Amino acid sequence: MIPPLTHARRLALLVPAIALGGALGSQYLGGLYPCEMCHWQRWPHYAALALALVAFAVRGDRSVRPLVLLASLAIFVSGAIGVYHAGVEYRWWEGLTTCTGLATGGSSADIMKQILAAPIVRCDQPQWTLAGISLAGFNALFSIPAAIAIWVLCLKPR
Repeated sequence: MIPPLTHARRLALLVPAIALGGALGSQYLGGLYPCEMCHWQRWPHYAALALALVAFAVRGDRSVRPLVLLASLAIFVSGAIGVYHAGVEYRWWEGLTTCTGLATGGSSADIMKQILAAPIVRCDQPQWTLAGISLAGFNALFSIPAAIAIWVLCLKPR
């Protein structure tokens, strides 16, 4: 029987690898350009991937478990950012004005500066959805349960 920590370590490697593969594939193969918050979701997955790779390089449960738990925490953080980003996309709450805001007024020169400083890809406009769920929503639905599963597996006795 395979120990639960081994399953947790594998999940901690596969989850960010699949998430980043999907994100990078949709960007470079699918032509979907990421907004600022999309990049925010990627950084924790990069960290989780690095931590999981190190967890495969070290030996002993006492060394592996903390690395896998940290990787799962990073995966959870990415999912939490996905919840925030999806909420901005669905207009449940307001996002950061630098990522979502429109010109708010002032002189014509001020409005022109605001327009020119606006991001090319807005964070409050999903570029792609499936059944009404954006990529940020899928990240949340995928990452948070995976992180919880990794935690549970890490905490199970051998």
